[in-house]
This record gives sequence, C-alpha cells and structure tokens, in this order.
Amino acid sequence: MDGMLMVFEQESYAFGRFLPGSLLPGPLAYSSRTDSFITVSSCQQVESYKYQVLAFATDADKRQETEQQKLGSGKRLVVDWTLNIGEQALDICIVSFNQSASSVFVLGERNFFCLKDNGQIRFMKKLDCSPSCFLPYCSVSEGTINTLIGNHNHMLHIYQDVTLKWATQLPHIPVAVRVGCLHDLKGVIVTLSDDGHLQCSYLGTDPSFFQAPKVESRELHYEELDIELKELQKIIKDVNKSQGIWPMTEREDDLKVSAMVSPKFDSVSQAADVEVGTDLVPSVTVKVTLQNRLALQKAKLSVYVQPPLVLTCDQFTFEFMAPEMSRTVAFSVYLKGSYTPSELEGNAVVSYSRPSDINPDGIPRVIQCKFRLPLKLICLPGQPSKTASHKLTIDTNKSPVSLLSLFPGFANQSEDDQVNVMGFRFLGGSRVTLLASKTSQRYRIQSEQFEDLWLITNELIIRLQEYFEKQGIKDFACSFSGSMPLQEYFELIDHHFELRINGEKLEELLSERAVQFRAIQRRLLTRFKDKTPAPLQHLDTLLDGTYKQVIALADAVEENQDSLFQSFTRLKSATHLVILLIGLWQKLSTDQIAILEAAFLPLQQDTQELGWEETVDAAISHLLKTCLSKSSKEQALNLSSQLNIPKDTSRLKKHITLLCDRLAKGGRLCLSTDAAAPQTMVMPVGGCTTIPESDLEERSIEQDSTELFTNHKHLIVETPLPEVSPLQGVSE
Repeated sequence: MDGMLMVFEQESYAFGRFLPGSLLPGPLAYSSRTDSFITVSSCQQVESYKYQVLAFATDADKRQETEQQKLGSGKRLVVDWTLNIGEQALDICIVSFNQSASSVFVLGERNFFCLKDNGQIRFMKKLDCSPSCFLPYCSVSEGTINTLIGNHNHMLHIYQDVTLKWATQLPHIPVAVRVGCLHDLKGVIVTLSDDGHLQCSYLGTDPSFFQAPKVESRELHYEELDIELKELQKIIKDVNKSQGIWPMTEREDDLKVSAMVSPKFDSVSQAADVEVGTDLVPSVTVKVTLQNRLALQKAKLSVYVQPPLVLTCDQFTFEFMAPEMSRTVAFSVYLKGSYTPSELEGNAVVSYSRPSDINPDGIPRVIQCKFRLPLKLICLPGQPSKTASHKLTIDTNKSPVSLLSLFPGFANQSEDDQVNVMGFRFLGGSRVTLLASKTSQRYRIQSEQFEDLWLITNELIIRLQEYFEKQGIKDFACSFSGSMPLQEYFELIDHHFELRINGEKLEELLSERAVQFRAIQRRLLTRFKDKTPAPLQHLDTLLDGTYKQVIALADAVEENQDSLFQSFTRLKSATHLVILLIGLWQKLSTDQIAILEAAFLPLQQDTQELGWEETVDAAISHLLKTCLSKSSKEQALNLSSQLNIPKDTSRLKKHITLLCDRLAKGGRLCLSTDAAAPQTMVMPVGGCTTIPESDLEERSIEQDSTELFTNHKHLIVETPLPEVSPLQGVSE
C-alpha cells in the first residue's frame, strides 16, 4: 500500500524499492521479453521499470545523499518509459502469440489499450459500458489479437483488435475470465462472479437437426383467397371494436386484491419515533387480502402512502400461492412528521408471475388496489376561528347539509342539529374552520395556511357526494365562482424554489470545504512522513477548523433537504387544491382533470437533478403549444428538450397564468393530435382584462393576474373532441 515493490528469491527477501510518486498501487505485470515490470501509477500513466534498474538502483551521488534523506524517497529509480492514458487501470496483461509480436494490454475504466514493448500505442478502443475484466486469449489471423471483455451490464464482448466480433449475455457480472479446455471441449469460457459463483460456458448454439418438410404445391384460386381475406379482415375489425387495440387478458381473474381500513383506531397505538409534539398520535390498521384463482409465483405486495404518513411494514413477499388460496396481511398507518400529507389515499401494488406453457418461470404482471385513510387519523376536533388569512367558498346546487351528519365525531351533538360551524386541528398544529351558510347553498373553508385548505375541501366534496348518493340524488354538483388564488400558490412555488437554490449553494460550499480538507490532509501527511521533523505551521489548526466547517455545512445541507421535502409536500397539497378549483370553475371532465394532474404533478419525489419547476413548466408549455394554442405560430415553436433548473420562477408563473386565461376563454384540454388545431375562443361577457399571449416568445406580463378571474358568467363555444385515455401521451 506504500508503493514499495518487494522481490523475493524463493523464500528469501532479496530487495525492495519504492516506486516514485506512488499513492495507491495499481495492477502489475512482468514482461519476460524485455525483463521489466509494467504498472499503472496514481498519475494515470503506464510505467515500465527494468529489473536490472530495480536491482542495482542506488543513490546517484554522495553529494545528494543528504537531499535524498530529506525527501525520504529511498532508492532512486529511473523509469524505462511512460505513457499517459488519462484514467485508472483495472488490469494489465502481457501476451505474445506465434503470429504476433509481444503486446501489452491495459484495461482502463473507459478504454482498453494495446501497447508495444517500447510503450507506443498499437491501438486503443473506447468502450460503451464500464468494464469489469478482460483476457487477450488468442491470435486468429496474423497481426491481430482476440480479446474477451466483460462489463457491468452482464455482457461479454469479443473483440478482434478494435472490431466487435461477438456479444453474449451472462447471468452475472464477471470479475475474472479465462479460456480453457475441459473434458476435450475446447474454448470453454470460465467466469467468476463477484459473489463467488463459477460458471463454465461456451459460445454458439446447439445444432438443430430439424428439416422443414416440403410443401406440396397446389394451384392458387385467387377468388377464394379474396373471399377468405375479407372474412378474416371482418373478424379482426369486429374484435378491435369490441375489445380495443389490445386483446383482453384474464389477469383480472388471476388475482383479486382488496383493502379494508379499520373503522376504529388501534387499541395500542403503533406510532414510533413521531415528531408531532405533545399530541397522542393514533394508528389505524389496514388489511389487504389477496385471492388467487390460479397458482402464482413470487407474489410481492408493496404498499405506499403519502409522507409523512408511514407504515409499520410496507413490503410483503409470497414465494408461492396455491390455486383458490386467500392470504391476508395487516399493517398499521400513522403520522410521523409535524406537517400534513398531500393525500389520504394509499396504494397497494402486487407484482406476481403467472406460469404458462410457453414460459414456465411465469409471465410478470401487476395489479393494484387503492384505499382511503380516515381524516381523523391526522386531524382532531378544534376550536373554530372567526378570522383567517385564506378563505375559499364552494357553491352547490342543493340545500346545505348539517356538518354533524357530514363529519360525525368532529363536533359535540347539540340541541340544534343544524350546526353550521366546525373546527379542525391537524396533529401538526395548524387549524382549519368549515362554515355552512344557513341561507345560501355555500360552504366556506378558511385557514391561516393556504395548503391546509386542500384536505378539508376535498373531504367536504367527497362526503357531500356520498351523502346525496345515499339520498338517491344524482344531479348534485359543486362549483367555484371566486377568484383563482394564484398569488398564494405562487408564494409556495417561490419558497420551494428558494430552498432548491439554497441547497445548490450549500452543496457547492460543502464541496469546496471538502477539497480544502483533503488538501490540508495531504500537506500534513507529507510533513509527518518527512524524516526530519519540521514545524506544522498551524496546519493542524486549519485542519480542525475546516473539519468543523465541513460538519456544519453537512448539517445545513441535511436540514435544507428536510425543509425542501416538507415544502414539496405542501406544494403538492396546494397544487391539488388549484387543480380542484380549476375543475370546479370550468366544470372539467374526469379526463381533463387527469391531464391537469399529469401536467402539475409529474413527480413523486423532488431532486436537485430533476425538479418540480422545470418539469411542470415543460408540461404546461406543451399544453399551450398544442391543445390550448391560439395560432399556428405558437404550434410551430420548438420547446427545449433539456430540463435544467431555471434562473427564477417568473416563466413558470407566467405559463400557469396563461393556462388559466386560455381555459377562461373557452380552451379545452385534450391529448388527441386531431384537436391540436386552434380552437374558437370567445371573450367572457363583461370584458375581463387580457394579458399578452406571446409568453412563448419571452415577453413579460404587464397586467396583474388577479384581474383575470372575476365573478363573470362565461360564454364558451366548444368544439367536439374525441374521447382519449388520460394516460395517452404522458411522455410528452
């Protein structure tokens, strides 16, 4: 490890030499033709040392003896030749076959090199994948050498010089490869995996002795063939009409998954390591039942809930399930963090393999089941608040319903059954107030935090729909006629983006301090290795100070990541609320709301490499360029294919504002290419203030977006659009 080359003759130690400039030892090989050792140093260059030079290396002059002792470099060595390859080497192999001269093969991290004895490059090859091992094994034709190269993609490539001759798949990543002759079978490839599995294999395929029988020639009757072709085309057309493009499978019958949430809390809460404060955190049990009709293999159940909700167990594995078998698993869900989740919906996904005659190992399939957690899991009854910073009003077409019947358990039963005020307190501490109008058909939700309005608003609409369905009323509908709260939404976007920028700055500072820390370590190591003691010149003080800065910056990065994660959860809650309000405002269909959700909520997790802002901006720009475009000029604009973190959020906010403006003027969301033509847009009655619509050409908005959304009735000319799947074109 110190870069010292030790030579032994039998069991006797002969001599040792320090290789100059060695930091970490690299691969080493001996060339018998030139009687020299060849290695790759830490300077990323191939070096050759003659054995004679190694054996007889002494100090150059007695006059330099003192200087050599100061440097502590030991015996002075003279390198025979060097070659800079610009990367670390994995292995070195020296071969000499009958038809070719002696060659030095060096396998790098991205290339492999073939060198002559004097260090000149004979050829080199840039590799597409990261290599793991190699072996030059023979020379098929004069002047060429065949080489086996294994890589980390479970592949084994065979090159003739730089030409790829064969590629084959391996079941593991090879770390060593050899070619041998076993039981008179020549050309056996022996590979060793990183976990110790040895495999002997050979190239090619088993010969097939099957010969196709001769087809009896017969006369062709073209009229009969035409009739048969028309019948087959009719059958295909009928099948496509009844079943769609893809044929229906029986996977729904293979396995049925159902989830049931317990109506009561666990008697003993399963919450552990919670960060909610003084409140007692409850937990609720969810049972997932799997019923299979056929024998299934390797069934794996994965359960996901929105953070900060956590599960006591989220992975279940069933190696084999016999036919007509039922398996039930239970787990508990509780709130761990001090903020509210973006959704109360959980998802149970089962992946399994169904054996078939063609594939005995099984065909992989996936089925999922969604379940809804109770509101009381994260919320407690609270004191209603008369004042709040953020308010929303939801209109309905039916008379107001008692909040006690909608939210049992969140208020005490009173003499007056028509309770019109109810308070909610989340376990994190924030409060939400719900008011039902006594005279009009309206409900008001208000809170100090904009994102906290989402869960109560969504829960109110769901419970109202369930209430009127039980009453047998099918024409119940909700609407929103207030101004769109884009300014509050933009504040959350700015806060989230600011945390992302802070994270980048902190990581850059941490990288700089880490480089400084390693540089001071190298200086100190040089001082400590020096045979003559020398003053440290306060390097130890610098090392200690830099270490404290590195620790402080690492803590700051971790704290910023936690804040960013919470901010992203709040941003998702606010985004759900904005999508809900847009849907109620413009009475969008389920498919159109799915398009909005795909555009505004494309990510489950937010990272520095791919963030929410640039992803959503690209999706909204695509909608503005296609189905919401106003002119053919906008359709002709090309959007950027790269998603990079923007300088600020002004462009994104401008696009969101323009999206709402286009919807207000009659634009309709769709994913069909036929509907990409410009649609007829009519100004709302009452003359709303418009904004410049050339934002795709990078012009700024001069009007305030809040003037757009006033309580006016809209006149919409709607073009009939074909029904499309909400998942079609998500890759755009």
